Amino acid sequence: MITIEFDSQPVLDALRTLFERVESPKPALIEIGEYMANSTKQRFRDGKAPDGTAWAPNSPATVEIYNGLFASAGSKRPLIGETRRLSNEIAWQLPRDTAVEIGSAEPEANMQQFGGTKAQWPHLWGDIPARPFLGISPADEENILAIVGRYLSA
Repeated sequence: MITIEFDSQPVLDALRTLFERVESPKPALIEIGEYMANSTKQRFRDGKAPDGTAWAPNSPATVEIYNGLFASAGSKRPLIGETRRLSNEIAWQLPRDTAVEIGSAEPEANMQQFGGTKAQWPHLWGDIPARPFLGISPADEENILAIVGRYLSA
């Protein structure tokens, strides 16, 4: 399991206020979890990190292997392989009443998020650049604030 901490003071302040004012923040956290899972899945379609930077393209070796393995059906876009498992298996959970977690249980999630070398991941055919997909974009931050705002004004 990997942890990426989010430290936006406006969002943290809004959540703190939510936890103080509502009997149960669970409905808001569920909505945030659903929103963030969908936003993360959109990153795979866009090929961009939470900060908006484009993911590194696949290496020529990867494209060659993809052409051999998935000539007709496979995607040649970074992080989108034949099965699309990583992009399809983004999920959220509420580990406690005051937190929501978004992530993937896929074994390659850590390596794709942070990158790595063939020495670290011997089953790969080469080094992998980091292609962050987990995190909160500026638009995500605005949407989380709007979600919390709706619960505070209800």
